[in-house]
Amino acid sequence: MPFVTVETMPTPVISAPVIVASGLTKKYKGLAAVDGISFEVAPGESFGLLGPNGAGKSTTMRMVGAVSTRTSGTLSILGLDPNRHGPEVRAQLGVVPQQDNLDMELRVRDNLIVYGRYFGISNRAAGKKADELLEFAQLSDRAKSKVDDLSGGMKRRLTIARSLMNDPRVLLLDEPTTGLDPQARHILWDRLFRLKEQGTTLVLTTHYMDEAEQLCDRLIVVDKGTIMAEGSPAALIREYSTREVVELRFGSDRNAEVALQLAGLGERIEVLPDRVLIYADDGDAILAHVAAAGLEPVTSLVRRSSLEDVFLRLTGRSLIE
Repeated sequence: MPFVTVETMPTPVISAPVIVASGLTKKYKGLAAVDGISFEVAPGESFGLLGPNGAGKSTTMRMVGAVSTRTSGTLSILGLDPNRHGPEVRAQLGVVPQQDNLDMELRVRDNLIVYGRYFGISNRAAGKKADELLEFAQLSDRAKSKVDDLSGGMKRRLTIARSLMNDPRVLLLDEPTTGLDPQARHILWDRLFRLKEQGTTLVLTTHYMDEAEQLCDRLIVVDKGTIMAEGSPAALIREYSTREVVELRFGSDRNAEVALQLAGLGERIEVLPDRVLIYADDGDAILAHVAAAGLEPVTSLVRRSSLEDVFLRLTGRSLIE
């Protein structure tokens, strides 16, 4: 029988997740700040934790960052258990904390060089790396400035630049744009987009739905320490909301009353203290019905659904109350 050569397809290369959490729990005095959550983060992915203040996002980030031990469950960061291999894990991470903790005694460039020395980088190499990162952060012209003289957005960019001194495989960002004005936020988003394009894995927490939609390939919606939903921003909106939302304001003392007269319009109605939301695929058609009914809102708006609508659907409250 002749020998037959069979061509086999090459085995696809599957990259192992850089973060794997299973049943991850953190309790303080018996209260669960993080209550059995499970998720994975792939290499090069931009992964988000979306939820209100106090949802357990920062607690999760501290466990991932190997600065807080878990109460139970399993957690693997780059194949290592952060409870047992904290220093090794931290050496491969870049961390941008919720509050900037720059050294106010040092000038801008020196903040980066001194930080690089903590990782055993030579003074010469740290200086070269600092100059590259200052250019990346659009701070080259402020290299010799005092940190106090920087704006809030500049300080945030400097904190991100500092977190990159050790060429981290994973960058953790805890509420990266809180307190920044819209222009500063967009500049920061651009810097993070560039990092993602270079293959850096990003893990960020935020309570800004537009930020999550802009930056995250995939996210988990977290509330009270548990995961309410998981998926890409677009997929979550498709699953839990409608294409459009009509926002109507009749005055805080009339919204609930008028909402009763709007019953039956759209797929569902949410009554918030300051407005009534009608979820529908055709917002303009809803506005026409409202006008035909003789109802006259103080203001009206048709917009596309957002992740805040997803959160409202899942929890019955808005992200920022």
